[in-house]
Amino acid sequence: MLKISLPLRLQLSLIIVIGSAFLKHYSWSNLLVYGAIALLWVWLLRVPIRKLGGLVGAELIFLSLVALPLGWEKASFLLVRSLICLIVMSSFLLTLPPHSFGIALKGLPIPAPLKENLLLAGQYLEILLSEVGRMQRSAQLRGLNGVGGWLRYASAAMIGSLYLRTLERAERVYGAMVTRGYNGQLPIDSTLNPKERFTLITVGMTATCITLSSYFL
Repeated sequence: MLKISLPLRLQLSLIIVIGSAFLKHYSWSNLLVYGAIALLWVWLLRVPIRKLGGLVGAELIFLSLVALPLGWEKASFLLVRSLICLIVMSSFLLTLPPHSFGIALKGLPIPAPLKENLLLAGQYLEILLSEVGRMQRSAQLRGLNGVGGWLRYASAAMIGSLYLRTLERAERVYGAMVTRGYNGQLPIDSTLNPKERFTLITVGMTATCITLSSYFL
């Protein structure tokens, strides 16, 4: 995987997503440019294609249920644009090392309370996914193999247990963070170096030009 720092990786992902989200409707040529950039992003980060396909596919099924009632022409553009955004952000999340979301988040120019909420949400999501993994292994040990068996196991009795276990563990983790001196500020330095700033400005200007051109061409 290409050496890209976590803060720069997150900021580049957000620039691509925001740029494609503000495209003028039905500007397919500009959307295809963002599609090519998204595929390049997947290649640069060396994203596991199988995991990416499963994650994006599930998200796209949900989005299609929302978009299809808007009409085929509008829904197709929205779905392709959503697909590009999902590929970019899923690529970032799938290549993010465990417990490092805060490092990536530190470099964003957003208010501290919002940054803290995002950080805690990311940590709680990691805890939830960890508990889901434990429950899946527990179900397999009980002979419930396959998606159908796992779903029956989860839907029958374990949803409430999953919520309680996740909540209890999240409280323990937050208590441990406070004990170690956490006060809403991450004790790390994640400022971008001059080369990274140049890369960020270049990509930002490129994305701005692609998006603005969709309104004038």
